[in-house]
Amino acid sequence: MGVWPEVTTAKNENRHEIKLAGAAISKRISEEGLDKSVFKLTSINLLNISDTCLSSIPDEIKGLVNLQSLLLYGNKLSEFNENITSLPKLKVLDLSRNQITAIPDTLNNMKELTSINFSSNQIETMPKLGDLPNLIIVDVSNNKLTSFLDLETANVPHLSDLKLKGNAIDSIPSYLPRCVPSLKNFDMGDNQLKIIPAELASLSKLKELNLKGNKLADKRLMKLVDQCRTKQVVDYIREHCPKSDQSQPAGKKGKKGGKKQEEQQMEDSVCDLCHSMKILHVEDDVLKVKIVESEVNGVRPYILCCIIDGLNLNDALFKKFIQMQTKLHDSVCDKRNIATIATHDMSKIAPGDLTYTAKAPSQLKLTPLTRSKPFTGEQLFQQLTAEAEALRKEKKRNVYSGIHKYLYLLEGKPKYPCLQDASGKVISFPPITNSDDTKMSSESKAMLVEVTSHSSLGACKNVMDRLLQECLLLGIGDDVDAGDYHTLTVQQVKIVDTEGNLKSVYPSRSDCTYDDTNIKVYRLPKK
Repeated sequence: MGVWPEVTTAKNENRHEIKLAGAAISKRISEEGLDKSVFKLTSINLLNISDTCLSSIPDEIKGLVNLQSLLLYGNKLSEFNENITSLPKLKVLDLSRNQITAIPDTLNNMKELTSINFSSNQIETMPKLGDLPNLIIVDVSNNKLTSFLDLETANVPHLSDLKLKGNAIDSIPSYLPRCVPSLKNFDMGDNQLKIIPAELASLSKLKELNLKGNKLADKRLMKLVDQCRTKQVVDYIREHCPKSDQSQPAGKKGKKGGKKQEEQQMEDSVCDLCHSMKILHVEDDVLKVKIVESEVNGVRPYILCCIIDGLNLNDALFKKFIQMQTKLHDSVCDKRNIATIATHDMSKIAPGDLTYTAKAPSQLKLTPLTRSKPFTGEQLFQQLTAEAEALRKEKKRNVYSGIHKYLYLLEGKPKYPCLQDASGKVISFPPITNSDDTKMSSESKAMLVEVTSHSSLGACKNVMDRLLQECLLLGIGDDVDAGDYHTLTVQQVKIVDTEGNLKSVYPSRSDCTYDDTNIKVYRLPKK
């Protein structure tokens, strides 16, 4: 068997990712087996073998020591090869839509994991989760689990998305709020739940809760679950569902009024010694972002925006702001693998609503940051690829700098995502660059913040929450004579579909909850 052309191309061009997917690849695998020379491409950081007849993962996979994303969905895998757990840099693991029955305990060795997708397999039990400090997303939907994940001693401080829909789980542990403090999206639909513990209402950051399709004993709760939003459901759980250590409902009249008056007064006085974030409620005259879901769903489907008003920048502070944004791209954004941040000077954006869509590379056109002339997406990709290759040869090493190191995120994509202003001008091309026409400066007074992701809305929220926190702590919204404690004013922005239906709003009431910090968040009507 000869070396496959995709492997040869990846090797010769020093590509960072390789995709082997679909019917043609499946036929090759069935006739001659997978070309194992793919596992000698030690420089790749993304391997995608999907929608094929692949029935086993070769042991040679352990040689891909720089792999960050392993996508093996839609195959015929029946076993989880433990050699995967020896990959030191792996962040994204997708084994969904296979026939896997068990996951090994050595999953806990993978300290860099940010996203696990084991959905639509035949898994009956999951290992007890331990120290996974970077984990954000866990999806074990549509399997054969009969009990909840064992998270009691887990260290998962950033876990925000937990999806267990379509199993046979009959209870939710009361310890969940203590062990998963950052949980925002929790899907327990289509299980065997009868009782919901009142402790679930203590998940302070919870934004989306799905309990539909369970046989809940509380018929009123079942009706709320089918008809109401998460907030109403959580409020009912808090007041009427039993705590795990008692048979009576959690709500008591004596506690309904909240804190004692003297405690509240003390808290108010302490808040004078806090950083303050003021969130202004969205009004009809504030710009909206229209998302063309039919275009972006297969490309980069998630976006959130907000506006920071009252900026008070100088050259030194602006430099720190840019450095902070770069650090967030490397850390919480996982080098743009999870999400991408873009910031725009509001005064340079044409009046009217924005549109988030996707275009063919030859149709997308913008003037990229630091460039003096416009490029199509196709031209920019070719230009950056040529520059990257020239830099690689000049420095005689396989290390790319700046935006060149993100080119692999676009390779092979039929359409590129983009954000357009009301005149149709492209102001952002994630995850690569935004337009030089709307770039920020030390003179900017209001800033549109945009975060996009291909993975989840929860990922966008995590990044946006962190970005606003860092902006506040930098003091970019302070008066000249501000003291030690900073202030920041944030305007909500709605994301709507092409019919005008609300998809999301940021920051919502469950966002920007900075527990255990000296940050006080005020949610105010717009002046």
